[in-house]
Amino acid sequence: MPVIVKVLGFSLALTFGFTLVANLLPQVEGEAPVEITLEPGTFTEESFVALGEELFKGKGTCTLCHNNMGRAPDIPVMNMVETAKKRLADSRRYQGEAKDAESYLRESMLQPSLYVVKGYGKKGTNDTQSPMPNVNKAPIQLSEIEIDAVIAYMQAKGGNPVTVALPTAKAAPPLPKAQTAQAAAPAIAQNAEAAMTQFGCAACHSILESESSIGPDLRTVGKRLSAKEIRQSIIEPNAVIAEGYSPMMPGDFAEKMRVKELEMIVQFLAEQK
Repeated sequence: MPVIVKVLGFSLALTFGFTLVANLLPQVEGEAPVEITLEPGTFTEESFVALGEELFKGKGTCTLCHNNMGRAPDIPVMNMVETAKKRLADSRRYQGEAKDAESYLRESMLQPSLYVVKGYGKKGTNDTQSPMPNVNKAPIQLSEIEIDAVIAYMQAKGGNPVTVALPTAKAAPPLPKAQTAQAAAPAIAQNAEAAMTQFGCAACHSILESESSIGPDLRTVGKRLSAKEIRQSIIEPNAVIAEGYSPMMPGDFAEKMRVKELEMIVQFLAEQK
């Protein structure tokens, strides 16, 4: 077979391979987030609860751990007001100062180690320290209004009265477009650190300036996994489960990330040695 035919065949095969890989990777195109001016005084109880639900499932990253996979209490199916009352009455384990369900729920988000549910504490702490990050600090950083909205959602979803006061016009600056049904996609991250923050990686993994024992430690992941393996762990998180951990990472990160964001994260983690 002439050499030129072999070269042409190899080139075609290589082109086909690159096309196939490109089509397998997420190709999400997003718009910059749309900031709108909200008048806090215009919130209704229903819209405030809806905002809380969206934050619980989105920015707050609550469902990464609070689900039916066993890493943390399955809050979506729990009556959190009744649960809060029981925990407040548990004088042996409860270390806080809350007096009612609302203040307990707020306290549990800001100081999660004041009550650690048995079996869900950090490894080696005998359930005295919670692996949950404080939600008003990095990487989650919920505002006061956002925390109140999440509390309102947790109250309402159990069929309980919402006791959280609706924000007034003097309560806070404008919020991002979070409570609409069709919120704009976040702006593309400019570097790996921003991408990992945007997708909440530090909520479950030790990486950047955060520590968490919920998922595998990523600070030296480059010693254990190749870039290809790291990429697969994001695109197909349940394909290979790290020893000692349960399958719990959401499988839709690849759909939410742009190719550039995915590759920035992959390359950053591959260099963590």
